[in-house]
Amino acid sequence: MIRTILRMGDPRLLQVSGPVTEFNTRFLDELLADMFETMRAADGAGLAAPQIGIHLRVVIFGFDRNERYPEAPAIPPTVLINPTLEPLTDELEDGWEGCLSVPGLRGVVPRVARLRYSGFDAKGNAYSRDVDGFHARVVQHECDHLDGILYPMRVKDFSKFGYTDVLFPGDMRGE
Repeated sequence: MIRTILRMGDPRLLQVSGPVTEFNTRFLDELLADMFETMRAADGAGLAAPQIGIHLRVVIFGFDRNERYPEAPAIPPTVLINPTLEPLTDELEDGWEGCLSVPGLRGVVPRVARLRYSGFDAKGNAYSRDVDGFHARVVQHECDHLDGILYPMRVKDFSKFGYTDVLFPGDMRGE
């Protein structure tokens, strides 16, 4: 089922989410199915449970190709529950970000260039991955939602923040 995505200004997006304590449940399976369906319907690169009003530490991400990020490499469909992020470098990279909860806008955000993310899949199996580039950016962006942080809160230079159709006229990045 496609869920309504909360938009910036809704105070629920600013709440800190709690951990998932039960895995391999019908509720969790249905939540994840709805999240993937919602993300794909909105042509998103990822989605966090708080964006649909569920305050649990659950994020999903992944795509083969994404019209909103045409230069981005494919990322395998991923379920990440109760994530922890460990920077593997002090290097920060600036990159353009958008958000399904902040439609029509983009901004340049500094993010850690390489990191290890750890967490659980829907069955409760622990795993970790080392990633860099856009993959690392997406993970950090989605995990920020779990702590009530929206990407505009991380923008450092507001001359690089604005409406997508103004920043990228004629581009396919429309939100």
